[in-house]
Amino acid sequence: MVENQPSNPRWSDTFHIYCAHPVSNIVFTVKEANPVGATLIGRAYLPVEEITSGHAVERWIQILDEDKNPIHGDSRIHVKLLYFHVSQEINWSQGVKDPGFGGVPYTFFRQRQGCRVSLYPDAHIAEDSITEFLRSEGYYQPQRCWEDMFDAINNAKHLIYITGWSVYTMITLIRDPSRPKPGGEVNLGELLKKKANEGVRVVMLVWDDRTSCKELRRDGLMGTHDQETKDFFEGTNVHCALCPRNPDGGNSIFQGIQVSTMFTHHQKTVIVDSESPGGVQKRRIVSFVGGIDLCDGRYDTRNHSLFRTLDSVHHDDFHQPNFPGSSIKKGGPREPWHDVHCRLEGPVAWDVLYNFEQRWRKQVGNQYIYSIKELDRFILPPTEVTTSDDPETWNVQIFRSIDGGAAFGFPETKEEQMELGLLNGKDNVIEKSIQDGYIQAIRRAKNFIYIENQYFLGSSYDWKKTGDVIIEDINALHLIPKELSLKIVSKINAGESFRVYIVIPMWPEGVPESASVQAILDWQRRTMEMMYTDIANALTAKGIHNVDLRDYLTFFCLGNREIKTGAEYNPPEKPDPDTDYSRAQQSRRFMIYVHSKMMIVDDEYIIIGSANINQRSMDGGRDTEIAMGGFQPHHLANKQPEAPRGQIFGLRLALWCEHLLREDDTFLHPESVECVRNVNAVADENWRLYSSESCAEDLPGHLLSYPICVTSNCEIAALPGFEFFPDTKAKVLGTRSEFLPPILTT
Repeated sequence: MVENQPSNPRWSDTFHIYCAHPVSNIVFTVKEANPVGATLIGRAYLPVEEITSGHAVERWIQILDEDKNPIHGDSRIHVKLLYFHVSQEINWSQGVKDPGFGGVPYTFFRQRQGCRVSLYPDAHIAEDSITEFLRSEGYYQPQRCWEDMFDAINNAKHLIYITGWSVYTMITLIRDPSRPKPGGEVNLGELLKKKANEGVRVVMLVWDDRTSCKELRRDGLMGTHDQETKDFFEGTNVHCALCPRNPDGGNSIFQGIQVSTMFTHHQKTVIVDSESPGGVQKRRIVSFVGGIDLCDGRYDTRNHSLFRTLDSVHHDDFHQPNFPGSSIKKGGPREPWHDVHCRLEGPVAWDVLYNFEQRWRKQVGNQYIYSIKELDRFILPPTEVTTSDDPETWNVQIFRSIDGGAAFGFPETKEEQMELGLLNGKDNVIEKSIQDGYIQAIRRAKNFIYIENQYFLGSSYDWKKTGDVIIEDINALHLIPKELSLKIVSKINAGESFRVYIVIPMWPEGVPESASVQAILDWQRRTMEMMYTDIANALTAKGIHNVDLRDYLTFFCLGNREIKTGAEYNPPEKPDPDTDYSRAQQSRRFMIYVHSKMMIVDDEYIIIGSANINQRSMDGGRDTEIAMGGFQPHHLANKQPEAPRGQIFGLRLALWCEHLLREDDTFLHPESVECVRNVNAVADENWRLYSSESCAEDLPGHLLSYPICVTSNCEIAALPGFEFFPDTKAKVLGTRSEFLPPILTT
């Protein structure tokens, strides 16, 4: 955006743009900014053939009106472009390859060396046969997220900084009766007040849910306890700020909705000071990042019980937002919760701290948080906590989706912004390095990708054109689904094996028949259809026929089904008859809600954070997000004859054992066709058992095939007999909403 240049304006902007688009022209849109919105002046078109040679193109292009006629004055725009084919990237399809790999370029935070990372599947891990198997084989040492968070908060001496989409004061972090801790019975709110009374700076940034969209509230997609949390800490030494999401001061209007009412602060971080090893007096910074909010409904183990914990750990934490009127008095099923989180130590932990400081200073001010000078009195500066020859060392980089409306301290010159990958929008500076991190990791991928995410939709620019929607109006433009399908296509063309496994919820949390949930499922179907079309076309072009497309790309969800035991909680009331709630209670089944935001590539690189695979999370100007991307230099595919066997491999195997409730030698080689067919076969059988009329025993595994099939012309259809999810009247393929604008559901 330029100001005060009514004639011959000069933008002098430079961008690095990732491309995965089927286009004939590169289009430059010129608009005149208004106090609210903008007015189109015209567009300039550059044929894509002019740049694909790889030579720089620099010239003036005529600006045309909507009818492709020159605008008044024969105006032109001067541009310079240079295109690099993806195969020119040094790590294209080669994995991380070199321990000296420097991370994703053009990002706000650079990659940090000498770090330590703990990886957490779910909020807690019980001691069971799977835990013992993983430990005995040396695959995964159990890490317990909420136990470690409790210890970190309880042992802090100077600072506890928390960001959350939701923070609920009444939860307890320690619940396993076999692993009690002194003070573990205290709820989170009282724990934080106790620490603040000890002189610790306890400072919280909680999203202020000011949405005016009654449709979303009706569908049960919020309920963050924000005002409740604020009131709890009123008049105490805990400083809790409720922060609305105002990307640009709250003036933007998009698809008829005021942006400030629609988007959220979605980061989930905890930053504390911790004891330094070796008796060093100064303390160090430790940070937690991932998908788990410190709120109700999040505590779970790999058992993901529906009914059997309702008289114990979930009696006072009954979470079931998919059924109107649900309550512990009416009984289960509760909604089990699956998530992934991590703890960061070393220099990268300071980047999470700096993110908090940027947000606090922008949204609250300078009060209550320590200055760098003050921290220096009792905190070590960013210091490596592992040596380069330590086999467990990590290189880690922080990624974000955020903008100048939420963070203070972005550089003002365009040159500096370009070097940090920042986009200069209307009245705003935008960072979307999470999407960049995903794209780079997908492009590096050599053998397989494993994804768990709460949502999976995007790349709408290449959805199949239909009469019911105008594709150009969807604006779910992030590249991740398209990058995945093009990666598979490139491997098919090269005659190399490659697999993509994707785990998503059965449906997005909320009443499954509601307009918003059905709209999201519709976008999801269109995304899947685009990807399978790419794969099928590539196979046909190579003369490969009669193959299962799930050998290349396969989608799963999680579910559980439990037979009744005599020692169960007996609810005093019953759900209303002929409701989803009543049917689910009678059939003894329900989905396990996948809330993870994680991608594993080749067992050597991982991304964990708060960002979903949708436009809200990847845009940068919508929801605020944070993620880590990292690898262990001593556990790369090219460092040993076998596949990587570091912590990332250990986490994937822990997740697969959790979901499949079994171990199998094929799991060690997820890139093999034997593995993907084995996993698909087990998931198919689990779906059959989950969806059957009755069950004689507990479901033998939680991983279910997502209930869709791909037709011969690459359309996504529901499995025969399953137009609706079991126990509901909710369509598996979703339904386009007639009244919700896409910005709400993409």
